[in-house]
Amino acid sequence: MIDFELTDEQRLVRDTARDFATRELLPKAAARDRSGAFPVEELRALAKLGLLGVNIPEPLGGAAAGVIAYSLAMTEVARADASVSVAMAVTNMVGEVIVRFGTEAQKEALVPLLTSGDALVGAFGLSEPQAGSDPGAMSTTAKRTANGWRLDGNKQWITSGDRAGVFVIWAKTDPAAGTKGISAFVVRGGTPGLSAGKHEDKMGLRGSSTVPLLLDGCEVGEDALLGKVGGGLSVALAALDGGRIGIASQALGIGQAALEAARTYVKTRVQFGRPIGEFQAVQFRLADMATELEAARLLTLRAAWMKERGVAFSKEASMAKLYASEAAWRACDGAIQLHGGYGYTRDFPVERYARDCRVTRIYEGTSEVQRIVIARSLLQQASNA
Repeated sequence: MIDFELTDEQRLVRDTARDFATRELLPKAAARDRSGAFPVEELRALAKLGLLGVNIPEPLGGAAAGVIAYSLAMTEVARADASVSVAMAVTNMVGEVIVRFGTEAQKEALVPLLTSGDALVGAFGLSEPQAGSDPGAMSTTAKRTANGWRLDGNKQWITSGDRAGVFVIWAKTDPAAGTKGISAFVVRGGTPGLSAGKHEDKMGLRGSSTVPLLLDGCEVGEDALLGKVGGGLSVALAALDGGRIGIASQALGIGQAALEAARTYVKTRVQFGRPIGEFQAVQFRLADMATELEAARLLTLRAAWMKERGVAFSKEASMAKLYASEAAWRACDGAIQLHGGYGYTRDFPVERYARDCRVTRIYEGTSEVQRIVIARSLLQQASNA
């Protein structure tokens, strides 16, 4: 049976996020984009609303509202300010991965810091200067010490890396074992030997900080190991699967904002004596944008529904992320085209939507990586048939 109705709780989370995003985030989004100001107070407010732990159990400070509710909330926040939504996404991811793979002590010590906003945000340390789509190429190492582990290496493209209070960091505990020698660790912000580099001067998401990390003799205890020694790749893949639902939701929100801006503009822009929204070519472009975004929404919610029910969803998450990010990009491009020359200026928000949207086809796995994941799953299914 197919049921597209949201539960009362899901609607409440969506409406709460929408109200906050419209009232508090949207009015200052353009200013944050221009100044690069990090949304500290906005993220603390999200924590108070339960939006930094939407799918986290209540005993750990979360809302326990589920994956669908998280997706809906992400879309609403991204629709107002994508820079805020990416910090929200990563913080939810960090919390979820600790809940899934962490010990009881790790969960109790770290997850409430994320859900309450006391840690402000969480961060993931997976990518490196020479290890993006290929995690096996990472060079960061973790060596045993008398009291635990010593981490050394460099990480790249770390969202909120200079602001986070809780990190999940991947390192090779057995460099000779390839991907089977990768382990994951939880590290508190401010740990000696962990430092952030300069802010990247990014094309979009300029209200979100992205920095390299330096691990130089960063010593952590034995209790910092997340999961099993050598099990880090499994932790990363599980986190990325869930993260792709978040990025699909983010892209959807940006695309929806672009569509709404274009719809408003074509009703008021007059050419040849009438609003351009009355011309068929304009109407067809709007129709295509809306149809593709609705398809993206359904793919994203299907992946969220599957994750929420505990069934395999890797292929579906990749499909959602691939299609939503590319449909949102086409919506942003179309919105600029419908605005004409004005769309190329900062007087209208559609140029910011395009800049913010572009990275959704890159992080959490590029569109090319998503196609690899999908194709492998299809071929595996054919082999098992």
